[in-house]
Amino acid sequence: MRLSQSFGKTLREDPADADTNSHRLLVKAGFINQLFAGVYSYLPLALKSLKKIENIIREEMDLAGAQEILLPTLQPEDIWQKSGRLDAFGDTLFRLKDRRDRDLVLGPTHEEVVSQLVTGHIRSYRDLPVNLYQIQTKLRDEARPRAGLIRVREFAMKDAYSFHADQNDLDKTYDRMVRAYRSIFARCGLNVRAVEADSGAIGGKDSQEFILLADTGEDEIVLCDSCDYAANMEKAESNIDNIIDDSKDGLKEIETPGVKTIDALSKKFGVSKSKILKSVAYIVEGTMVLVMIRGDLDVNETKLSNYLGAQDLRIASDVELKERGLVPGFMSPVGLDGVRIVADPSIDAQTDLIVGANKEDYHYTGARHKVDFLIEELVDLNRVQQGDKCIKCGGSLKIERGIEVGHVFKLGTKFSDTFGATFLDSDGIEKSMIMGCYGIGVGRILGAIVESNHDEKGIVFPKTISPAQIIIVALNNDDITVRDAANQLYETLVERGIETILDDRDESPGVKFADADLIGIPVRATVSARSLRNGNTVEMKKRTDANNESINISLDDVKTIIETII
Repeated sequence: MRLSQSFGKTLREDPADADTNSHRLLVKAGFINQLFAGVYSYLPLALKSLKKIENIIREEMDLAGAQEILLPTLQPEDIWQKSGRLDAFGDTLFRLKDRRDRDLVLGPTHEEVVSQLVTGHIRSYRDLPVNLYQIQTKLRDEARPRAGLIRVREFAMKDAYSFHADQNDLDKTYDRMVRAYRSIFARCGLNVRAVEADSGAIGGKDSQEFILLADTGEDEIVLCDSCDYAANMEKAESNIDNIIDDSKDGLKEIETPGVKTIDALSKKFGVSKSKILKSVAYIVEGTMVLVMIRGDLDVNETKLSNYLGAQDLRIASDVELKERGLVPGFMSPVGLDGVRIVADPSIDAQTDLIVGANKEDYHYTGARHKVDFLIEELVDLNRVQQGDKCIKCGGSLKIERGIEVGHVFKLGTKFSDTFGATFLDSDGIEKSMIMGCYGIGVGRILGAIVESNHDEKGIVFPKTISPAQIIIVALNNDDITVRDAANQLYETLVERGIETILDDRDESPGVKFADADLIGIPVRATVSARSLRNGNTVEMKKRTDANNESINISLDDVKTIIETII
């Protein structure tokens, strides 16, 4: 590639709307161009890297025994209604009608489609297992596209789906795919952590996310400082110490005019927030649910949604509370009837609690679970906090941010049961196939690579996914001797199969060096009148060399030049 003829220009200034380093650098280096929010054009340099990422993925998927297919982007809406995910995805789905007024969606994922596909092709246990994958454009109407390629509305994804006769066989493929994912990310130069994850709208039982730790990431990750426990915030659990008070004062009604918050109650009574019972009311698909949790903890709404099997969950308004006879700021389970109550186990052994009196401007002190009120639905609803105790080893938990670059799921028979994806076992008995699914965002990997591989000058590409292996910078390009030497080196390297960029533009040395650093090619070769006078040499420098050291190699010594590149 000759930069004088290449499409796409570097920018001197940072783009104004860039909110992460990867977004800023990919735009500035001429890799991507935004058409509108969350939708990008990939320019030649970006596409070269994306193709390399795809090739790595294909190689590892093929080694793992998966077969490549290509499924339709257009999908009938009724299969989403059938799976029950039309409402779960909600406004994220792009929906349209064809000329026959049939409702369609643009595929954000393909569990429904692939389940229907295997229904017509797998009959017997002898046809199993099968693992199918594709690399295809997905479309999701994200509410808040951000961070360049990290959160977009149109993106390339590798999604794979495996089908099995039994759980043991699924486990084997799942483990094989996890190993393949680790290899993919390692080959792309990404140091990722596998964390326990919530399955979200995809469904299923067990799942893991592969997370690149980064301050600019949109996911919160919980890590133990003493063991290997790792989970995303939606899934994370911790050990909460029970706080038991031996007070025998019993239940007392205390006037608390205008005191409605946990902070205000803590200050008024001079007690820790852990001694206060927090009441949070939700509207869950039209029904009210009151959640009780210790005052120093917060509700993890993902855990709550999963427990209730809810797709539509939100905080109740004061108007909705009053319509049901509840008093905002003074709610509690004491003496309350007609409302479903769910509680976090942190309240189970608590005594001498401060709770609402279900009466304006009054609270109770001395409230005791199983004495003054009883909540039978106890389920972990706690949102883990910094410094909580690890559920595995008791160590201290820390919260970091990260970028999700891959996700694997054990789906079970959720989709097989829905779409009749069955097979006959060795006894001739019809059974549902057990299913797994495995996703990787191709463009997101590119964004994550840049996010974790850059310096103040620009991108620092790992060799495996760099658009080229070397960039030749020809200084004083109007000097015919320099121009001829640079062209000769370029043609020689290309003939030897080395991916090479030649900066043959009529720009100053400063601009050329700055652009070479910005683009991030692993090796820079500088051809100048001085280097040619100095024994007919080329100056070689690695992009990763922070000390800016270089070596001079004879232009006639092509073997050493290539060895330096490789």
